Amino acid sequence: MVPDHNLHVTLAFLGSRPAGEVGEIAGALSGAAAGLEAPRLHVDAYRETRSVGMLVLADDGGRAAILAERLHERLELLGAFRREKRPWLPHITVLRYRVPPGLRPPLPALGEIAPSDAAVFISRLRSDGAQYEILETVPLGG
Repeated sequence: MVPDHNLHVTLAFLGSRPAGEVGEIAGALSGAAAGLEAPRLHVDAYRETRSVGMLVLADDGGRAAILAERLHERLELLGAFRREKRPWLPHITVLRYRVPPGLRPPLPALGEIAPSDAAVFISRLRSDGAQYEILETVPLGG
């Protein structure tokens, strides 16, 4: 299971980037969030891929998708991001595995998820899982 403090919704996975780009990346995130009402999400389904179990989120009003699209455009202009062929999917990874376990858990009754900020962070893989360090944060919703 993914520890509670590691739960997050990824807007854009950048992979390895030079440390000197953090300011530009944070600026892209800030620009993407400017004037946009904060996203409102809720758990819609559980889904397994070849390596993770996730809670798929419904994006009420589509604001998270707008934020992600704006961010992707800005990061592409910086040369820091390349879109995947599949569309962006708001989700929270809750489980990592080598073989899909075929779970069908009941959905947690989390209610509305209303993030107050977004972060640029670095992920360091450790033998006991990923460790995240927040480098910059940007307020959401004005």
